[in-house]
Order: sequence, then structure tokens, then C-alpha cells
Amino acid sequence: MIRKNFEHELQQVKDDILALGGMVEQAVLDSMEALKKRDLQASHKIYEQDRRINEKRFAIENQCMILIATQQPMARDLRLLASMLDVASELERMGDYAKGIATINIRMGDQPLLKPLIDLPRMAAKGVDMLHRALLAFINEDAESARAIPAEDNEVDALYEQIYRELMTFVIADPKTIERANYLLWAAHNMERMADRVTNICERAVFVATGEIRELQTASDPSESK
Repeated sequence: MIRKNFEHELQQVKDDILALGGMVEQAVLDSMEALKKRDLQASHKIYEQDRRINEKRFAIENQCMILIATQQPMARDLRLLASMLDVASELERMGDYAKGIATINIRMGDQPLLKPLIDLPRMAAKGVDMLHRALLAFINEDAESARAIPAEDNEVDALYEQIYRELMTFVIADPKTIERANYLLWAAHNMERMADRVTNICERAVFVATGEIRELQTASDPSESK
């Protein structure tokens, strides 16, 4: 009976991890949409979303610590609980990236976008898709899927490089645009970092499934060619 209760509580934490992931995915998409439309009111709402994300993360941490302290989990369960603590932290940081994009939009005030947003929303959509699949791999302990996802990071990196090159052409043509270019570059950097944190979640998924903890290489990693 004790073990059955423990498994039930463990499943609840898994469900909460997925719920937190959904909150982060929505915050990222909402923040990018607000920036695209220069909707300052929508950006202010992201701050409230971030508060809820933080609260959810801390609740998950509390659940994990209680289970570790009271249930004396076996090695495999302890590996899962420790990894869920890490994943919750990664998700909270991704929520911060969404908040950062909202901050960018607010700081821009009434300045127009330097250019219509095309590649930035693509970065956000790709990052959210990778995150969603990484969380499913983590919960399902699907090491094969977890190992495959980081290779898609090169698509996000390529979009970042495209954005950087395009913004630099604006700055070279008119140095007065540097501030507006930096705003968009900051947003792109946040999305690039989000994809990196997805890789961290994939590494935890592999660890839970196999007990093996190691860095997963992306397609753009130079060591791939060695």
C-alpha cells in the first residue's frame, strides 16, 4: 500500500511537470505574439504568467523534497526525483526568457519594430515544439527520442544567425537603428538559449531511462565530426 501511494504521488509530480511545461510553452508564444503586434498590455500580462510559473516550480520542488525525505525512494526513483528538480528549474528559466521578451516589448515603448518579425516567431515555435517533445520523452523515459531532439537545435541556431546578419545590415546602413536592432537580437538570444535548455532536459530524460549522464551533442557541435 505504501509503495502504491508513493507511485501515485510520483505520478502527480510528473503531471505537474507537464503542466508547468505547458505554462512555459504558452508564455513563450504569448510573449512573442505580443512583441510581434507591439501589444504592451499583453506583455504586462506575461509578468503574471511568470509569477504563476515560479509558484508552480517551487511547488514541484517542495513535492519532490517531501517524497525524498519521507519515502526513502530506491535508486531509480531517486534518480527520477532529482531529475524532476532539475527539469523544473530549467522550465522556470525558460519562463524567464518569455518574461525577458515581454520586458523588451515594454522598454521599446512607442518605437516601431525595426523590421516585421518573421524568423523570431519561427524560433519560438521551433523551441516550443522541441520543448513539448522533450518533456514527453522525459515523462515516458524515452531515451531514443531524447537523444534525437538536440540535433534540431541547429535549426534554431541557423535562424539566430539569419536574424543577426539581417539586423547588422540595418545597423551598417543606419547606425541610429542600433538600439532597435539590439532589442530584437536580445529576443533572439533568449530563444536560442531556450533551445539549449531543451537539450538539458533531454539529457535528464536519458539519465532517468538509462542511468547514463552525459552531454548530448547537437548537429552543429564540432565534436560530431571527430
